[in-house]
Amino acid sequence: MTGPPFPASRRRFLELCADALGAALLPAHGLATTDAAEGRADVISHATPGSVPLIRRGQPAAVLADPDELPGVLRAARDLRSDLSRVAGTRAIFTCGPATGTPAIIAGTLGHSRRVERIIRARGIDTHGVAGRWEACLLQVVEHPEPGVPRALLIAGADQRGTIYGLYEVSRRIGVSPWTWWADVPVARHDDLYAAPGRWIDAPAVRWRGIFLNDEDPCLGEWMTARFGGPNHAAYVHLFELILRLKGNLLWPAMWGNRAFDVDDPLNPALADCYGVVMGTSHVEPMMRAHAEWQRYGHGPWNYATNAKALRAFWRGGIERMGRRESIVTIGMRGDGDKPMAPGIEIGLLERIVADQRRIIADVTGRPASAVPQMWALYKEVQAYFDAGMRVPDDVTLLFSDDNWGNLRRLPPAASRAGGYGIYYHLDYVGGPRNYKWVGSTQVERVWEELRLAYAHGVRQLWIANVGDLKPLELPVSFFLELAWNPEAMPLERLATYTAHWAGRQFGAEHAREAGELLSRYTQYNARRKPELLVPGTYSFEHFDEAARIRTEWNDLAARARRLGKQLGPGHRDAWYELIGYPILASANLDQLYHAVARNRLHAAQGRASAADDARLAQRAFARDARLASAYERKLAGGKWPHMAAQTHIGYTGWQQPPVNVMPATVVPTVPSIAALGVAIEGNRGAWPGTAAAPVLPPLDWLGARSRHVVVFARGTARVRFSARASAPWLRVTPDAGLVGPDQTLAIDADWPRVPTGRNDAWIDLRGGDGSSVRVALTVLRPANADAAHGFVESEGRVVIEAEHFAHAVAAPGLTWQTVPRLGRTLSAVILRAPTAARPVGILGHPHLDYAVWLRAPGTFDIHVVLSPVLDLLHHGGTRLAVSFDAQPPQTLTVVADSSPGSAGFAAWESSVKDSVYVAIARATVATAGAHMLKLWPRDPGLVFQRVEITRDALPTSYLGPPESRRH
Repeated sequence: MTGPPFPASRRRFLELCADALGAALLPAHGLATTDAAEGRADVISHATPGSVPLIRRGQPAAVLADPDELPGVLRAARDLRSDLSRVAGTRAIFTCGPATGTPAIIAGTLGHSRRVERIIRARGIDTHGVAGRWEACLLQVVEHPEPGVPRALLIAGADQRGTIYGLYEVSRRIGVSPWTWWADVPVARHDDLYAAPGRWIDAPAVRWRGIFLNDEDPCLGEWMTARFGGPNHAAYVHLFELILRLKGNLLWPAMWGNRAFDVDDPLNPALADCYGVVMGTSHVEPMMRAHAEWQRYGHGPWNYATNAKALRAFWRGGIERMGRRESIVTIGMRGDGDKPMAPGIEIGLLERIVADQRRIIADVTGRPASAVPQMWALYKEVQAYFDAGMRVPDDVTLLFSDDNWGNLRRLPPAASRAGGYGIYYHLDYVGGPRNYKWVGSTQVERVWEELRLAYAHGVRQLWIANVGDLKPLELPVSFFLELAWNPEAMPLERLATYTAHWAGRQFGAEHAREAGELLSRYTQYNARRKPELLVPGTYSFEHFDEAARIRTEWNDLAARARRLGKQLGPGHRDAWYELIGYPILASANLDQLYHAVARNRLHAAQGRASAADDARLAQRAFARDARLASAYERKLAGGKWPHMAAQTHIGYTGWQQPPVNVMPATVVPTVPSIAALGVAIEGNRGAWPGTAAAPVLPPLDWLGARSRHVVVFARGTARVRFSARASAPWLRVTPDAGLVGPDQTLAIDADWPRVPTGRNDAWIDLRGGDGSSVRVALTVLRPANADAAHGFVESEGRVVIEAEHFAHAVAAPGLTWQTVPRLGRTLSAVILRAPTAARPVGILGHPHLDYAVWLRAPGTFDIHVVLSPVLDLLHHGGTRLAVSFDAQPPQTLTVVADSSPGSAGFAAWESSVKDSVYVAIARATVATAGAHMLKLWPRDPGLVFQRVEITRDALPTSYLGPPESRRH
């Protein structure tokens, strides 16, 4: 074998297993009530007829198992004993012998536990739905299960992990969060908890469910080194336990930084097997060999065309080292360093590689290759091999991939295969158009929408998520694995309450709603444009008050997060900061930084004295960013998390992260020692006196924007007086006089009952104490036929509608329209969902959405359909939708977006993932003014509608687009 051998000391391995089995847990906390979200009574706080005391008057039940049980079960049983002890405040008993006279929890695996088999026979327990079913588990209250035990909660697993999941299910039900260790979630004490009588069976819908630790420096990798001396078994045992507590079963270990799971610590794979965690290697690491191992033990180039013999020897060593441990073998080959193997598509070479790898697997294991789980990752350019016709044996799982940004690239063909289909999904990514590694920026709503679509199309064999450093992605990691357990158990109604339910497990029911709302909003705000892609000026200062609205949202969210932290109290301080405080406060502060820098640059260009204040505000925000990270790394849990907040995120100039955070450049203007007045207006970056073009405000419109604003400011160090006079008695300026220093916003609105009908040209005269004067012109519109308007009304040449505000949603047999709250950049999203994989939805009854609009005049309009990013899911040249007005024939639009560099749709894809939307544009002519119906027709699956913008002329530049039009 090439590389170090399996650890020689079997005795040392067993000692470490024993240490793991006896390991104590840190405190945990959660809810010990009926789990209404899952529709069943589980743990209750009072005795009922037939219930089992799990804790009675502070005394926990005993945990019982067989001495010859599987090692992973014995270890998890000790975890349950520790969890019971923490909740009760009294040490619980774990024994493999009798426990007479006490309530008990009895756990065992069918076919391995004589104790459980004996109870099942004696009490006539039905194991239908459990026995022989992958990772299935039964929880049932049993009377007199064995001598001396009056009543017990029986946990019977179909296999080792089934029993482990049953044990951790009890831990979760008594209130122990899976994130007890990883997020320092404290324990809630209970004197009395009971298992309600009844029976519960569960099993996963997706066979393999796991996480990939990736791009783990500078955070997770350096934390492992600082805390444990490296990526060794002492670090990984915590990961193994977390995966199992979250009902996962698969790990792709950290691979960068020259890390190699099996050789950095040979006890790593042995303990994974002891825990019951399935090991695999990433899409770029075939045959159970880490990428770093080739540099250590390989010979010659990573090129099968020229160095096949050395590569076969290297791969043979990986399979020899794997032995009989439960693993999923990656087959195929990519180029060295996570790159394409060759410039073109060499199907013959890759087919030869796969055939040779399978011969090695069969030869080393002594079993048919089909008996060893394998997967072929259709990642990046490898999907082109599949599209060009390459196939692998039917027993191999085809692992499709997203585009690295959470958007499915392909739905699998309808044909079933023995190996099934999988999905490799990203919650974290290093690569173009830019890394996103810092804090959470993926909405669970998007994960739900994409992966439920994949599941409906038969992707049910393997789900694995790239989770980067793991922290601070606790929420999406939990959601991904819970969704993988059973996608059908996560309908839209449960999705809507998921974050509150999850937050309740960490912080208690009293704070669940508020904590969940904070988590939902923070990820929604970051998903608009990932933090690493933000720059000064991302959000518009001159149009729609966009930058100010975003700043207000983040300020409000940060204030709410701080209030919650105070309400939770010191016992939850660490968990609050890790899960809510740091990600929200740091994200809000980042917006503050870029907002201040953008405002500084604008104000300096306008000659405002306040530009210097903006520069100082930006510097303080930059320094605050470092302090927030330092508090995470040095103060939490006694310094438990060194390096875990070290990810750089400020100062990107390309796709790769900067080595250190870089303060954006600001301007410190020279301000004269005078009193001078300046004027800036909404909708324009100019300043007066000085800008050549006359200042013209956007219109006031009874059916649109009913107020505008003007800013008067000091251009010198001294304060300056101003006065304002409107040209009409019904036009108002508030305030209309004062002393400016440095800036003053004036509200412009109308006394609408007094405004003459029709179009009114007006102006506002502004005068400064320095003798300056500026006349600001504007138009005020009060349509004579305003009462006749119906639907969303045109104003300023546009109609803007959020997708959920349709007049009618016309479905078809087997199809359902669903509004997904918070999904997308502005409000929500609307999707058309089929319960099963089927034909393209466009031929299933022509479903469509209708939007009522009122146009002020006939004309030709651009129709911007704002979609979540979507790729060519069916591999037929793009994803199609259609648009029409009234009874006009629908115009078909094709979304051509492709994440493959050099493809025709690459630029469109890159823009869509940066902006978090794809905008499809149609053009239509409407012959009459008044009421009309715009129709959106989906033709293919995967379309996610966010909003519609109907425009006569080009829209003013902004990131999120105009606010929604008024609806009459």
